[in-house]
Amino acid sequence: MTLISRALLLCVPLVLFAIAGALYSPEPPKSEDTDIALGSLPKLPEWTADGLPDFSGYQDTTEKKAAFFSFLYPRIELANNRILLEREYLQSLSGKDELADDELEWLERQADRLRVEAKNGSPRQFEQLTEKLDVIPPSLIMAQAANESAWGTSRFATEGNNLFGQWCFTRGCGLVPLSRPEGANHEVAKFSSPYYSVRSYIQNLNRHPAYQQLRSIRSAARADGDAFSGIALAQGLLSYSERGEEYIKEIRAMIRYNNLEFYDKQFRAQLD
Repeated sequence: MTLISRALLLCVPLVLFAIAGALYSPEPPKSEDTDIALGSLPKLPEWTADGLPDFSGYQDTTEKKAAFFSFLYPRIELANNRILLEREYLQSLSGKDELADDELEWLERQADRLRVEAKNGSPRQFEQLTEKLDVIPPSLIMAQAANESAWGTSRFATEGNNLFGQWCFTRGCGLVPLSRPEGANHEVAKFSSPYYSVRSYIQNLNRHPAYQQLRSIRSAARADGDAFSGIALAQGLLSYSERGEEYIKEIRAMIRYNNLEFYDKQFRAQLD
């Protein structure tokens, strides 16, 4: 089954599984629909517009965690699959001797979105785009979402669908932190739905210079034929929190304690 076929399957409802803010969070794009025009990308399913459920009503911690992960995983899978479609298209272009105008335009737009500065259509551009246009393991996304949003119950999650503490810097672009230092102008970004928060978070890790180590770990794993994991990529989050290594340890502990590597295996299985 091709990546396109697999992505098309995501147009129908997916089966749900029952089982310190970001320091470097650039302003989300003005338009949440950041998919670069590509004819093979199916329309987003209607459930991507759904808001965040109320997770505060759960008395049982295990039930709350299961509900949180079950809600989040399909959104992660969809966002990652759309990236894989774009990556597949990028690889098809890299093998061409000559590129059409619309193909060069697509490359230029991807380079602008992912902050790649190289001559359009050059081998260097393809190399940098290949490194940046890639997926993030579900386990890492889930652990950070749970950590940053207090399992979907924080003010920024419930009022702004922001699961990762992403900042924005335009007045009125989000929610003003109650503890914001005097003179600071950042706000915590608001999203129309949690799906777009996931999309923006992935883009943040894929393009910001602060997360180059994460991307390098991912690229090295691909080159060695290994299945990169959230545990491994967490090492590249040193700049995500002022807590540094302690934050990385906490994210890794959450992945292990909640058996989130199960979702990494689940995602890889649907690609086989």
